[in-house]
Amino acid sequence: MELTCDRCHQAVQPGASFCPNCGLPQLVYSTEESAETGQPARWDEAVRDASMVAWRPAMRSAFTLGLPAGILCAFLWPVGIISMILMGCTGAWVVSLYMKTQRPAWITLGAGARIGLVTGLVSAWVASATSGITLFAMRYWFHQGGYFDNFWKRLVEVQLTQQWNSMGADAQTIATMKAMLLSPDGRAVWALCTVSFLMAASLVFAVAGGALSARLQIRRHRPHSQ
Repeated sequence: MELTCDRCHQAVQPGASFCPNCGLPQLVYSTEESAETGQPARWDEAVRDASMVAWRPAMRSAFTLGLPAGILCAFLWPVGIISMILMGCTGAWVVSLYMKTQRPAWITLGAGARIGLVTGLVSAWVASATSGITLFAMRYWFHQGGYFDNFWKRLVEVQLTQQWNSMGADAQTIATMKAMLLSPDGRAVWALCTVSFLMAASLVFAVAGGALSARLQIRRHRPHSQ
């Protein structure tokens, strides 16, 4: 009779310790006697569901690596893609660190993605808070507000205006957009949208990194049936 997985109902080879499709550990019966007890060994140790996450060690790993990664990303966000790559690597490292605490060391792509999501949330919020505190300190503690104001004014009046002209916008529309962005409310909305976009992109990269690391862990720790 063909053996099937209890979760996904895909075919499983006799004697295999896991499902090749979803990674669920399988009970493997044996009639061989244990050398220590002299009793028949009923199954191997593959009893943990690889799709379930032990959140206590996972959260410990996420905070251990996510906090410093978030602080570093706060200063790398202006660079863009480098901070996103760092987020992806952090998600992968957290899954790898988490797997060192698990026996047997099996995990599914979904579990790895969930760990990466939590890591991304931790890092993204830390990065956002660090960016806000840094900007506040630079403006009110170190009195560098004029530098940021001049930078923003040049960005709007030169770069953004050139983009609007290349898109064929008329003079009245450009003037309205400039007035809106140079106002305090416009600057706040622009900053909020930018931070929200960077947080969303960080989450995507962290989830992808966690899933990729889980995939590599599956290949590394997958037992091979004889």
